[in-house]
Amino acid sequence: MRKLIVFNSISLDGYFTDGHGAMDWAHSQDPEWNAFVADNAKGGGMLVLGRVTYDLMIQFWPTPMAAQIAPVVAERMNAMPKVVFSRTLDTASWNNTELVKSGAAAKLRELKQQPGNHMTILGSGNLVAQLAEENLIDEYQFVIVPIMLGAGRTMFEGIGNRLNVRLARSQAFGNGNVFLRYEQKPQAG
Repeated sequence: MRKLIVFNSISLDGYFTDGHGAMDWAHSQDPEWNAFVADNAKGGGMLVLGRVTYDLMIQFWPTPMAAQIAPVVAERMNAMPKVVFSRTLDTASWNNTELVKSGAAAKLRELKQQPGNHMTILGSGNLVAQLAEENLIDEYQFVIVPIMLGAGRTMFEGIGNRLNVRLARSQAFGNGNVFLRYEQKPQAG
């Protein structure tokens, strides 16, 4: 069974976007960090995106600037299969992207049953919250960025259920970022 993984940056005060919806604060250029990100991108799998994150990513990753700044990551982001969940998009023009208009939980249950590598949700706070409520997320990977934003969006807005996870890995970087990987604990009865 394929795993569904969340990978997101979070500020020290718990936000994954700032008060204007931006995530540029999460991107630092540091050799150690860049090597970690490039190695992580080599893992393959499928990207799972909500519409807002899709719109942000398609503006950058298919561009020559992305290939210049982060060649390994850009190549992987553009080559990987992607699924975008949106009620408002009419088409998904990014290479290897399937558009799904409704039924995110049902589609992810179906995809988890198919053979293949893991699936990773980037950004996409509304989607993360919805799928977490359905207990479909197997692993949460967070990068804690040493910044306090004061306002923004949390990734789990609107969740009514308690999520039980266990720390499986942590790694600190010279730029102050801390990577944390949590695995979903089995749900009781």
